[in-house]
Amino acid sequence: MFTEINSDLRPVPCLLMRGGTSRGPIFLESDLPADQTARDRVLLAAMGSPDRRQIDGLGGAHPLTSKAGIVRTSSTPGVALDFLFAQLQPDSDTVDTTPNCGNMLAAVVPFALERGLIAPQGDTTTARVLTLNTGMQCDITVPTPGGRLQYGGGARIDGVPGTAAPITINFLDTAGSVCPALLPTGRVLDRVQVEGAGIAPFTIDTTLIDNGMPMVLVRAADLGRTGYETVAELNVDADLKTRLEVLRLAVGPMMGLGDVTKKNYPKMCLVAAPRDGGSIATRCFIPHVCHDSIGVLAAVTVATACVLEGAVTQGMAALSAGLQKAVSVEHPSGEFSVELGLDPENPQQVTRAALLRTARLIMRGEVMIPETAWKGQ
Repeated sequence: MFTEINSDLRPVPCLLMRGGTSRGPIFLESDLPADQTARDRVLLAAMGSPDRRQIDGLGGAHPLTSKAGIVRTSSTPGVALDFLFAQLQPDSDTVDTTPNCGNMLAAVVPFALERGLIAPQGDTTTARVLTLNTGMQCDITVPTPGGRLQYGGGARIDGVPGTAAPITINFLDTAGSVCPALLPTGRVLDRVQVEGAGIAPFTIDTTLIDNGMPMVLVRAADLGRTGYETVAELNVDADLKTRLEVLRLAVGPMMGLGDVTKKNYPKMCLVAAPRDGGSIATRCFIPHVCHDSIGVLAAVTVATACVLEGAVTQGMAALSAGLQKAVSVEHPSGEFSVELGLDPENPQQVTRAALLRTARLIMRGEVMIPETAWKGQ
């Protein structure tokens, strides 16, 4: 396919894929260095980080397009695939494999089919995936009519143009994915006293929660905002971002996360009453840039807070009655629907979380890595 040229660049096979509202290269684990430090150097070189424009790599100069995935056949009984998600930042040399990413998760089974790790099962193919970042498992179903992987279809998700084939993700156990528990402090509501350099001390109500993603939920009104601001407005709101970061650093230890200064979590989320027919309005930060939409597991976590009595969402979340909840999470570019199942014996307990995503293969080939990055010279 390619003419071999003797150079100081090393080709590494990968598929560039969109998963949900995110994008990045996905690699077979066996195509990357086994040593973690060397692997991270290769990922940084592949993405072009650290550089705000990521001009020398595959990255798209935004956290949503500065992601990578690593896949292998699983040795865990009952599990088909292992997936390791890596969050990179355009202007940082960090490779964070601690949090999950439910968007890139949607691309794992298509990747595995493309690379021959699994075979089509019929008109649909379901594979159980273990996310190595947190030990979370989920069942992912993709359409494979006639044994052929299908990317085109009529499913639409906000934040992605056009339509595509539906991919369903059924999470099996998301509570306390990174934190010690769904509610790491044991409380639905925590009143936090916050003080730090450059801000006046303040006290604010929060819901500290992790149902797939560690999140800090606060009412937008409690920070003097509406919760309906545009992404551009929030990204230049220096006072708000400073206060959110000081709050994030303050609650990190409370959530069992320790010092989160250099971590990409917990994510910060402003919540407000819905205004476009959904259940709740959100503006999320990941953690320092306002998200153009909302992450998959962030949406699951926000939806979970909406069904908990006493959370900061109480009194503003619009929900239907019954033990099966369809929660529509509004975000800057549309909405994200999450299906939750509640325990009949304890309606405060979420027993099921499922959602719809799409994915697409954008390009397949080899990313060229400088030998110095591979060898660490």
